[in-house]
Amino acid sequence: MDDQYYMSKALEEAEKAKQLNEVPIGAVIVYKDTVIASGYNRRETEQFSAAHAEMIAIKEANEVIGSWRLEECTLYVTLEPCPMCAGAIVQARIPRVVYGAPDPKAGCAGTLMNLLEEPRFNHQVEVVAGVQEQACAMLLKNFFRELRAKKKLD
Repeated sequence: MDDQYYMSKALEEAEKAKQLNEVPIGAVIVYKDTVIASGYNRRETEQFSAAHAEMIAIKEANEVIGSWRLEECTLYVTLEPCPMCAGAIVQARIPRVVYGAPDPKAGCAGTLMNLLEEPRFNHQVEVVAGVQEQACAMLLKNFFRELRAKKKLD
């Protein structure tokens, strides 16, 4: 299995969000070549600002591993992590994050700032950007295009 394969799994999670009319962002966490946790954006469904794909996947992975430390895991996410998710990734000690599309409004894995590789923290994360970037970006772009078209009809 490789980064392309696991990003495809994250894209499947993003599709679940889209089916709920949520912003289509998905995440999976891999431990020893096995997907142990997944999540997709559910902020509108749960009316909870922290219900991001990464946060949901991290909580599930903590339960599966039985620890708050996810030291041998890789997180795959379709959109670059925001400040909240980047902080949770650092706190969970995840050593590697792979993301698809950059986030020019909130990206904290290199676009606006890089909290994941910040040397002043006690943990740094390897960041791999742009895996299936086109597919991840198009999913978001099409979602917002459809949303705007729908609002014009209302």
